[in-house]
Amino acid sequence: MTETYRTLIPMFQELRGERVLVRPYQESDARDMFEAIAESRDYLRPWMPFADAHQTVEESRDLIIHWMAQWMLREDFSVGLWDCVTQRYVGCCNMQPQSWEAGSFEIGYWLRASAAGHGYVTEAVKMLVEYAFTHLHANRIEICCDERNERSAAVARRLGFVQEGRLRNHMLTHLGELRTTLIFALTPEDRATCDR
Repeated sequence: MTETYRTLIPMFQELRGERVLVRPYQESDARDMFEAIAESRDYLRPWMPFADAHQTVEESRDLIIHWMAQWMLREDFSVGLWDCVTQRYVGCCNMQPQSWEAGSFEIGYWLRASAAGHGYVTEAVKMLVEYAFTHLHANRIEICCDERNERSAAVARRLGFVQEGRLRNHMLTHLGELRTTLIFALTPEDRATCDR
């Protein structure tokens, strides 16, 4: 994609699946996000550096304002996930452009502890992937995760992502432990193969 004015690239207001509503954050979402993280600190701590952050609603609000600015500048797309029936906030996805020119994006995600195992992330990521390929002319979408994070890797595999790499002792985690990173990717060719 060679848009001169990236801020003019159209983006969705919301994506709605059977179980989950995906939409950009608003300042009013700060309390919901704060409560989800507070409920889930032990659950998130092994994987997410922010697990012990968000000690106040204001801290969550400040982060959301930064995300809103990044969305407007088309630098990063952080979205909240809400249960379609109960309207309860269940987690977050992030789709970050790695290269607009090459059409390369990376997706990450987390869920509050009480929302795990209900298919929210799989459905949300599936909708983001579809949007990226259809509207953003994506040529590659990556998901990277700690090898020990079996739930995260399962989402990628469930959606047909191809494991391209296993980077042994790749980096230190926020807890100071060596991490082996799995790299999954999906390309238009992969999707065509899956659709046969």
